[in-house]
Amino acid sequence: MAGRSPTLSRGGGDSTPRTPEAGPNPPPAPGVFCKLCLSDQPSAAVRELQSCNCIFCTSCLQQYVQLAIIEGGGAPITCPDMTCQKTGTLLDSEIADLSSLDQAELYQRLKFERGVKLDPTKAWCPVLECQAVCSLSPGSEGQPTAVPCPTCRAVFCSGCRGPWGDGHTCPERQPMMSSLPSRESRSRSDSDSDSPIKQCPMCGIYIERNQGCAQMLCKSCKHTFCWYCLQNLDGDIFLRHYDKGPCRNKLGHSRASVMWNRTQVVGILVGVSIVVLVTSPLLLLASPCILCCVCKPCRGKKKKKKKKRKKDVGTPDASTS
Repeated sequence: MAGRSPTLSRGGGDSTPRTPEAGPNPPPAPGVFCKLCLSDQPSAAVRELQSCNCIFCTSCLQQYVQLAIIEGGGAPITCPDMTCQKTGTLLDSEIADLSSLDQAELYQRLKFERGVKLDPTKAWCPVLECQAVCSLSPGSEGQPTAVPCPTCRAVFCSGCRGPWGDGHTCPERQPMMSSLPSRESRSRSDSDSDSPIKQCPMCGIYIERNQGCAQMLCKSCKHTFCWYCLQNLDGDIFLRHYDKGPCRNKLGHSRASVMWNRTQVVGILVGVSIVVLVTSPLLLLASPCILCCVCKPCRGKKKKKKKKRKKDVGTPDASTS
């Protein structure tokens, strides 16, 4: 008996401090809905963007940032929510946290190159071995000027990026900027029509075309243009540009698919017009009721009726008193 008493006392001593810890399990933390993976995630696995306060799970944001770095070309990485009211953009610190070191460095390099391309006061040195950033000084009346490279000391033209010399004449680099391009520019554009890499005529960013149709959409500025002649196609919903001219039948789709596309567009327009025609008589019939609900005399009458009802309810009956 004496040998068993220490054992019992130990068991009792061990069970005494554990008694307050034992109890019902704490309720699980409420999940946060992620709009990318369409599932509830724990609060510890989500991240809130600083610019727009939108919340996504960290794994989805990492995949989104990696894809945006590869395909964005240095453009600002916007919020992945298409219905974001603040249209927020990810900060550089957030991009660095959601990507690897190599990807973050790649994004900063692409961002810098994109800034140089879009800045009219800067240009890359045309010497392949140099590729330094040079400052452009505006010429008189839009005339090209000589630009000296601070690194390799080469002097090139600010317009055509060619070597600068005595009696230098700058050819037209962008034939689509003028309404009537010359024969030289048209022949040169025809010879460059098969080039796999071109610049967007709106923002100047480089675009590579591997396959697909000739109607291009720039991911940077959302500008729609023709790949062959760089003409604006933002308002050409019927793709009439490829029915005539030098780009005729160069869309890359069959005639049947083009006609089917036009039929769908016409069907959508006809459907919207039918809905408007059907609902317009109903709106005309319901307009008196809408005006009656909105007008002030009706509101005043309703308020007076409500006050009378409250007074009737508030005054006690004589029998009860």
